[in-house]
Parts: sequence; structure tokens; C-alpha cells
Amino acid sequence: MNTLALGPQWLDPDYLIATFGLIGVLVIVFAESGLLIGFFLPGDSLLFTTGLLVTTNKLDRPLWLVCCLVVLAAVLGDQAGYLFGRKVGPSLFKRPDSRLFKQENVEKAHEFFEKYGPKSLILARFVPIVRTFTPIVAGVSRMNYRSFLVFNVIGGALWGAGVTLLGALLGNVEFVHKNIELMLVAIVLISVVPIAIEFLRARSKAKKQGAAPVPPTQPGRPHGATAESARRGRHAKR
Repeated sequence: MNTLALGPQWLDPDYLIATFGLIGVLVIVFAESGLLIGFFLPGDSLLFTTGLLVTTNKLDRPLWLVCCLVVLAAVLGDQAGYLFGRKVGPSLFKRPDSRLFKQENVEKAHEFFEKYGPKSLILARFVPIVRTFTPIVAGVSRMNYRSFLVFNVIGGALWGAGVTLLGALLGNVEFVHKNIELMLVAIVLISVVPIAIEFLRARSKAKKQGAAPVPPTQPGRPHGATAESARRGRHAKR
């Protein structure tokens, strides 16, 4: 099986799984889901490769067990991020940039959370970097914990089990084995689709709202009072 070299070897999914096994996969999923230092880790391609290796018997674990453990790691990772955000609070937005921390990433996640609300916890799962900071921002914003937990579990299941099962489903396809690098690139591109759909919906809604005419009013007078007052004024002059 060919692997994709998008960065250093220690970020290559096949190398990581061969070196650290399933435990390494779970640690990476946990870290990327809610720890500040995990934003650069290869989540999507790692899960896809994990599912593929399970199907080809290169990872000797039952697929159902792998999916359950991945979902659990993803949910717990977001949980850690949420609790960290609640503890750190607004000071996170004042933290200076460093080699592993960029204020820009926090601001992007905050805008994403403010725009999409609770469902951002699901959508962000499929967007690299944003998925790391969104649960932290949810904690900073003190999102209702019950709502957070529900969307956290849904997002963790759809992403964790979904991408892993996709890799397992395509694991027996010969084309995938010969073009694994193209498949991993496709996973990254597909992960942007939910965001593109939401963006187009929001843009269409904004255009419709902007096209609705608003009748002019004078300060202190309700809508419709202007025309009536004008008619009274004309009668008074006569």
C-alpha cells in the first residue's frame, strides 16, 4: 500500500499506526479533538487508514471495537477541550502567539461557533484545526453543558465511526490500494463539503433578507404613520 507524504514521516498515518498501533490512534484522536497541541495531527487520514488496515487484517482488532474506541476518544477529547475552555475563559483570547499556538486559530473557531451555534460541534469535526478549537470556544462561551454533550456525542460518532467505516468499506477495493494518496486527499476535500453547504445557505438567506424592502419611517412614529400625516397636513393647508 502506498502512503501519502504530506509532511514529515511522524505525521504519516501508515507510519503512526505501524509504530504505535491502536493506542496511538486513540491518543491522537483524543488530542486532536480538544487539546491545543493537537491541531496539526492527521485526524481524517488517520481514521481512514485505520479502517482500511482493519479490513486488510494489518490491524488485528475487530472493526466494531475500533469504531467504538475511536468514538469514545473523540468524545472525551471534546470534553477535555470544553472543560479547559470553561476554566481558562476569556484569557485564552489574550494569550500571545507561540510556535504551537496561533491566536488566529482561536478567532476562526470562535467565528465558526458564533455563526453555526451548537451544530458547529458536528460540522467542525470534519474541518481540520477548527475541530480542535471549537469545543474549547464552546467552553469559553459557557455553552449549556447538556446541549454540548448531545452534539459532542453526535459529532464524535459521525466523524470517528464514519470516517473509519469509510476506510474499511473501501479497503477491499483494488483502486484504493493503488491510489491511497488520492483517497486521502479526497477525504480532506470532502470534509469541507458540509461547511460549503452551510455557507451557501447562509449567503442565500442573507440575500433574501437584504432584498426585502423596508418602508421609511420618521423618528418616533410607527410604520404607516408618515403617509397618513402627510394627507392630514394637506387637508389642513386647504
